[in-house]
Amino acid sequence: MKIQIINGPNLNLLGVREKSIYGEINFELYLEGLKAAYSTIDINYFQSNVEGEIINKLHEVGFSYDGIIINAGGYTHTSVAIADAIAAIKAPVVEVHISNIYAREAYRHVSLTGKNCVGVLTGFGLNGYKLALESFLVGL
Repeated sequence: MKIQIINGPNLNLLGVREKSIYGEINFELYLEGLKAAYSTIDINYFQSNVEGEIINKLHEVGFSYDGIIINAGGYTHTSVAIADAIAAIKAPVVEVHISNIYAREAYRHVSLTGKNCVGVLTGFGLNGYKLALESFLVGL
């Protein structure tokens, strides 16, 4: 099984930014543990602060991978283009948010990308990525 994780803007600063919301662990460290726990799965990781690069990655892997886990960060609420890219590909996509977007500012309550995903996980911290991975294992 081949899974692509895609993180959007500012998620390269996990462990540094707003620790009360996003926690103290950087994503690379979390990813090491995830890969160790799921060593039979080929887990690939991509992060970009640039909308077009995220779209290009979705196009690149969206027809050959078994699943995609995406945290589009702020683009979740603004990017029709990323939503369209998710709709255009064949791989199932699970959207993840570290914080509970419904407990935050009102503009974060709307996910433009979520409607094109098979599921959305929000508010489980970094464990949302593990839950998304488990969803692929049980055959979404």
